[in-house]
Amino acid sequence: MAVHRSEFTVPAASKPPVSAARGARRWLEDLLAQADVRIDGDRPWDLRLHAPGVPERVLAQGSLGLGEAYMDGDWSAERLDQLFERIVRARLADQVQPLSIVWHHLKARWTNRQTARRAWEVGRRHYDLDDDVYQAMLDPRMTYTCGYWAQAQDLAQAQEHKLEMVCRKLRLRPGMRLLDIGCGWGSLMRYAAERHGVRCVGVTVSERQVALGRAMCRGLPVEFRLQDYRDIDGRYDAIASLGMFEHVGRRNDAAFMRVARRCLADDGLFLLHTIGRNEDGHGTDAWIDRYVFPNGELPTLARLGRAFERRFVVEDLHNFGADYDRTLMAWHANIEAAWPRFAQRLGERFRRQWRYYLLSCAGAFRARDIQLWQFVLSKDGLRGGYERPAAPSATLA
Repeated sequence: MAVHRSEFTVPAASKPPVSAARGARRWLEDLLAQADVRIDGDRPWDLRLHAPGVPERVLAQGSLGLGEAYMDGDWSAERLDQLFERIVRARLADQVQPLSIVWHHLKARWTNRQTARRAWEVGRRHYDLDDDVYQAMLDPRMTYTCGYWAQAQDLAQAQEHKLEMVCRKLRLRPGMRLLDIGCGWGSLMRYAAERHGVRCVGVTVSERQVALGRAMCRGLPVEFRLQDYRDIDGRYDAIASLGMFEHVGRRNDAAFMRVARRCLADDGLFLLHTIGRNEDGHGTDAWIDRYVFPNGELPTLARLGRAFERRFVVEDLHNFGADYDRTLMAWHANIEAAWPRFAQRLGERFRRQWRYYLLSCAGAFRARDIQLWQFVLSKDGLRGGYERPAAPSATLA
């Protein structure tokens, strides 16, 4: 899986003249100065160059060029998370819009990149990655969404508190039937079955998640289905979707909500847990789209509000996006500690790719540029209203 840097560096014959290279460096220095970042500085968040051509790549390709140059080992920073917190807070990406990035946004705006056929791509390219990597990175239940850290001491506890909070918000009781749209390895279903006596059905587009999830949930009333959300049928007392809506796309919002409404009991509750952005945009970051989550798109509150109209009543909205920073940092610490097990098999370029993914996202959440929302929705509004349950405490059994 490792790729040598030489395959990605600019050939000598095509390198720009010295004056052009100096101009590109000055441009990048001036840009980064707006975020209090220096090139070849000595602070943890400063960007250190290890090869020529990085400023030109950023100028020509924006965030995609920056990320690929990092993967190639052409630059580094002692604390990538701190670097990206500053870059995002200063909104530097708004000032770098090369043609390739504009084209990426236009495709996201004018085409449906999340069709029923394309929906399986993220399963193959991201979630079907080696199970060992995810087992090393995540908590023991393999929960690949934001933890809830208010009373938690470590990642495992933060994830248990999040799962318990979801169950309480949905008012789960023994014998109820829960649908989990985008169930991952089944962490919520397993928890709900063990702690709340609930029968569960989960759908995912990842073959590996189905295989490992079935093994982890053996003996429990939990069913995994390899299925696109558009094909879900049946009736359920409660529905949850944690970290899947980011793969739906604006052109499919209505279809997703129609499925959820059709499958939810008239008196049931639907919990939608999704990352969101503060303002409208198109698609995801170009580097994230190519190397991590293909065809993804973060919603805004306005977009979600339109999707809910005439389908659901918003009973509760909870934003704990700041907790994703701590979750991502814990995932990064876990994968770094386990890296010797994967080094020979996956290679250094993959390590740098994964580090860049986790730490750039941690910086973006820390800068509060992106959020984590949990909506509790009902079909027609609960008589008497909805009261958010007490959050799990540190003594949760």
